[in-house]
Amino acid sequence: MTPNQPLILGSSSKYRQELLGRLCLPFSVASPDVDESPLAGESALDTALRLALAKAQHIARTHPDALIIGADQLAMVDGVQLGKAGNHANALKQLQMMRGKEVLFHSALCVLDAKTKRSQVRDVITRATVRDLSDDELSAYLHIEQPYDCAGSAKVEGLGITILERVESDDPTALIGLPLIALTQMLRDFGVVFYQVGNQSGRGAR
Repeated sequence: MTPNQPLILGSSSKYRQELLGRLCLPFSVASPDVDESPLAGESALDTALRLALAKAQHIARTHPDALIIGADQLAMVDGVQLGKAGNHANALKQLQMMRGKEVLFHSALCVLDAKTKRSQVRDVITRATVRDLSDDELSAYLHIEQPYDCAGSAKVEGLGITILERVESDDPTALIGLPLIALTQMLRDFGVVFYQVGNQSGRGAR
């Protein structure tokens, strides 16, 4: 990390926190208070990128010296945007819309230097084909997994993998919500060092 500049993940998602922890960087977490509703006529790509930036900007207001990561994820099927379901009934409706179809997941990232106001945004696309399962199967899955805080209600890192037939992406972590391949390059562009030459600890920068 750059001297005296903390790294903050602007997300309350435990899945993103676990993923960022894999990079062995010290970081803290702050929850952004951002309305995630799409704007009229806004594409899923534009919504995801806008929200990732907005979340980082919100955290920057109270952490003016930090390097901040914002993230957002949306699913798109038949021209309809799908975010977090929030409850069982909504999740079942989402999966009913998705079954037997290819779903486009937009996993957007923003890295914002609150000191300089410099930012980068990027979207990583995952194409996932959902199995053509019955209502009873979908409902049973939801009762077990309860993925109501996941876009499209498909928690691929858990039992959700069983409802998917095919997944295509440049980044295996994108569908979980934090594309680490893209993020590590973005952090490098902001001067973050992940390991020092000659460092024998096997851990990242501290």
